[in-house]
Amino acid sequence: MDRTTRFFIARHGETVFNAAARMQGDHVHTPLTRAGFAQADEMGGALKAYLDRHPGPLPTLWASDTGRALQTLAVVAEHIGADWHQTRVDPRLREIDLAEWGGRNYADVIAEGGPLFDPASGLLTRTAPGGEWYDHIAARLSAWLADTRDEPGDRLVIMHGLSSCVLRGVMTGIAHDPILKAGVAAGLPQGSMVMVADGTETVIHRGRGWAPA
Repeated sequence: MDRTTRFFIARHGETVFNAAARMQGDHVHTPLTRAGFAQADEMGGALKAYLDRHPGPLPTLWASDTGRALQTLAVVAEHIGADWHQTRVDPRLREIDLAEWGGRNYADVIAEGGPLFDPASGLLTRTAPGGEWYDHIAARLSAWLADTRDEPGDRLVIMHGLSSCVLRGVMTGIAHDPILKAGVAAGLPQGSMVMVADGTETVIHRGRGWAPA
């Protein structure tokens, strides 16, 4: 993979699960809200402005195989004139598997076992029964990077909150955390987009919302 390749990485927009404070994890389809579409629109406008200032070939389109990622990508792709029908999907880009917690209200899970997220980093601090941890996400994302490393061109990747933190950590070489069992970047407000190139991250757009996994 060319070291000058630019990866534009973002999380999907707000979903009905986010708005209702329900845990969605790797659920295949939880639709965007109007706020989610607005976030996608803002990210698309910001990416268009960045590419106008730093031109190059249109990035190839990548997304997890979830409806919310594909919905978000459709809006962002329209801004930059990319063909959404050329999107490549890969389940390895999905969110953390929350297993038994999937679909449940955050409040109920917290009431049963205590806090779920670190207030400073926004990262999940407990493993769902039967679910994934950060090292599992890092392994599948590292495999995706390795399997596609020889493909040319920049990439636009729409994925998820915690899994995007792991991908950013892998690509920027964040130090391994013994508790998280991986190098994981801190979360960003929902509606944010970053660009990673040569191991360095640049924030393209900082969103105004926040919603956990």
